[in-house]
Amino acid sequence: MTHLSLRSFLCAVSLATLAACSGDTLNNPYPARDSHANVVYKPFSERPKHLDPAQSFSAAESEFTAQIYEPVLQYHYLKRPYELIPLAATAVPKPAYLDKDDKPLPDNADAARIAFSVYDIRIQPGIKYQPHPAFAQDEQGRYRYHALTSEDLQKTKELRDFKFTGTRELVADDYVYEIKRLAHPKLHSPIFGVMAEYIVGLPEYSELLKKEYAKIAQGKEDGVYLDLTQFPLAGVQVLDTYTYRIKIKGKYPQLLYWLAMPFFAPIPHEADRFYAQAGMKQRNITLDWYPVGTGPYMLTVNNPNREMVLERNPNFHGETYPIEGEPEDASKGFLADAGKPLPFVDRVVFKLEKESIPYWNKFLQGYFDTSGISSTSFDQAIQFTSAGEATVTDAMKAKNIRLETAVSASIYYMGFNMLDPVVGGSSERARKLRQALSIALDYEEYISIFRNGRGTAAQGPVPPGIFGYIEGARSVNPVVYDWVNNEARRKPLAAAQKLLAEAGYKDGIDPETGSALTLNLDSTSDSAADTKARLDWMRKQFKKLNIQLVVRTTDYNRFQDKILKGSAQLYELGWGADYPDPENFLFLLYGPNGRVKFQGENSSNYTNPQFDALFKKMKNMDNSPERQVVIDEMLNIVRVDAPWIWGFHSKDFGLFHEWYKNAKPNDMANNTLKYKRVDPELRAQKRVEWNAPVTWPVWLMVAILLLGTAPAFVIYRRHEKRAAR
Repeated sequence: MTHLSLRSFLCAVSLATLAACSGDTLNNPYPARDSHANVVYKPFSERPKHLDPAQSFSAAESEFTAQIYEPVLQYHYLKRPYELIPLAATAVPKPAYLDKDDKPLPDNADAARIAFSVYDIRIQPGIKYQPHPAFAQDEQGRYRYHALTSEDLQKTKELRDFKFTGTRELVADDYVYEIKRLAHPKLHSPIFGVMAEYIVGLPEYSELLKKEYAKIAQGKEDGVYLDLTQFPLAGVQVLDTYTYRIKIKGKYPQLLYWLAMPFFAPIPHEADRFYAQAGMKQRNITLDWYPVGTGPYMLTVNNPNREMVLERNPNFHGETYPIEGEPEDASKGFLADAGKPLPFVDRVVFKLEKESIPYWNKFLQGYFDTSGISSTSFDQAIQFTSAGEATVTDAMKAKNIRLETAVSASIYYMGFNMLDPVVGGSSERARKLRQALSIALDYEEYISIFRNGRGTAAQGPVPPGIFGYIEGARSVNPVVYDWVNNEARRKPLAAAQKLLAEAGYKDGIDPETGSALTLNLDSTSDSAADTKARLDWMRKQFKKLNIQLVVRTTDYNRFQDKILKGSAQLYELGWGADYPDPENFLFLLYGPNGRVKFQGENSSNYTNPQFDALFKKMKNMDNSPERQVVIDEMLNIVRVDAPWIWGFHSKDFGLFHEWYKNAKPNDMANNTLKYKRVDPELRAQKRVEWNAPVTWPVWLMVAILLLGTAPAFVIYRRHEKRAAR
């Protein structure tokens, strides 16, 4: 060992000692200056494809958009059942009903008489947008960055390269502008199909914009701005600076739920004009990359290969933590911050983590504040009491990690592309093939192996907790299950084999090829070990029918493109409730919401005239026994047609460190980061405690080196003394 190597060991020990003394840790993935910062740390695994509220509709995207944009309504954070309350609005609007001649009707008018519903929405004055270059003006009041040239953009790589920013007050016209954007021909909003049925004049408005855009663009794809302020929309109008009106066809109570979603958040026309300039898209300077909002946070870093950062909006108008909730909320600490100003946290840092094991380890080290529980870490985290209740293990208790559970209003399913010539269509052959596969895929086994029992097999698209879901024998899907001894029991494999033979695939053989039928499943899965095991399980399920399953893995954005174009054969997706109503799940199978033809959320492109007619009847009904009868009939239809293998409803488990406060599960609200609070000092203390460097092996090695070199040193000194004499 050389003198340099010994020095290296000593340096390593010194660094470890200094880190311990400074209150930081050697393995800290964050800058040392942030060790005591008022920051929340969260992971993300896929880059959000859309941050433009007209296009964004995934849970991964709402993690960001819901903190930035402010619709007029929101859900009360603590109350259950879920309750809508004002956000930017001064009050939850109440509809006025009109007949076909626009004459007023009483509030209790029969739905058949209601030709139109009118909602007048007033917003709070004094709300301002986050600082943004789209609002920046010079001394003469001219916008600085609305007429940029290619030379102006030469040194511009990201939004922060623009030197000046500005702001302005939120006005009613900004909400109207965003509703118009739902019909923009270049945006392909996923809810346009739904809203076109309701908002008066929206279908015609879409056709108008297509023509106007074609005139302006003249074949160009870049630098085209369609000024929507120049084109009025019949069903949406500004009444005054702070008030606007939405006029919809018929009675549609669910509109209030939509008004709590980013689709109906405000977009200033200045931002639309700013981002539409030539050269911006090539630099990822777009609304999809840099949102513009009035919410508590703004996106300041968008580096999807490393991290994304939300920071406190300095122009935020202010809000306070709820002062009431459910009876047990006070004892659980959820009301400790009642009445205090929001948000509590200055910054939210999202770190890219594609693998579950590193994510889990960083959570245990204190470098992530919260964690879900994968199948690989379940036994380490969770144990069950004698009564069957889930609780954390002793190892988690030692770290004061707490568990929060909630039944999720969601469904995870495998869908068939109904446009596919093999698995799709309404033929008896394709239908029986889908039914056979629905029986063969044993989701009870899936839940046991991969979910550690956290879920229940689905009998249809409507989950527990949503009106339309019924417990007991009435809830059972008779195509896939039998009701035996007061429980649903999956039909035997022989029933699936019989259906397969009736479909023309006896013993799984494709008569056209003489070989085993081959089907393709598109998945967004990564290379994680538990994912590989899950996909191997899927292949084995199909193999039970002698069907070969080919799994085509891809990233999330490519997967979405395949779904949009209808090139997938089978696919896996999940859906969490946007609002607590069965319409929000049944619309996923409504024909006019087909993904390929209408860019809607019916990813299977399923259509059945009888189901569609019942859907139109059901969606406007109040919750009642009559509505339940209609829903039951709809469920019977889709169970027979089997456009999905229904999969399962999830039970969510979340783990939280003791320094992370106000973490009450909320399935409806996405804008919840403003309620979260952390204790940075406690977190810093625990990080040092849990990540103290182990230096004794280094010191032992140093001692061995010193002892090993001591005889040589003694001989060397004797030689020096003789030479001196």
